[in-house]
Amino acid sequence: MSAKAEALRPFDLTVAQYGAMLSLYYVPGQSPSQLARAVAVTPQTIGATLDKLAAKSLVTRKPSKLHRKVLVVTLTSKGERLLIEADAAARTVEERIGRAFSADERVQLCELLRRVGAALEESDLPANVATLKSDSDD
Repeated sequence: MSAKAEALRPFDLTVAQYGAMLSLYYVPGQSPSQLARAVAVTPQTIGATLDKLAAKSLVTRKPSKLHRKVLVVTLTSKGERLLIEADAAARTVEERIGRAFSADERVQLCELLRRVGAALEESDLPANVATLKSDSDD
């Protein structure tokens, strides 16, 4: 994360801002709630993130055509241009990580990370923590 933050610094973007913009690039018109879930941050964090992006004229928030009380967020053309530049810099970090592993190791790493993500999404976290504790007691 720190390497990606460093790569994004020249664009005056945080990793959270970059993540939100990237999500909006691929799925325009998300609500702040959808965006918070997509980038794995709290609603409060996405609110502050969107405030900062809007202040820089990188995103717009408008009422949904389907539901007046729901705002939808989209990238501005300025935001899209900045994202494309920032994404190139951020991808260099990911490519550097990728070069540290063989093709087979990358496949294995992706599978392990997928399993970590799935484990974190389980709603029964306290039971999992108890299971881990009892396993470590053996």
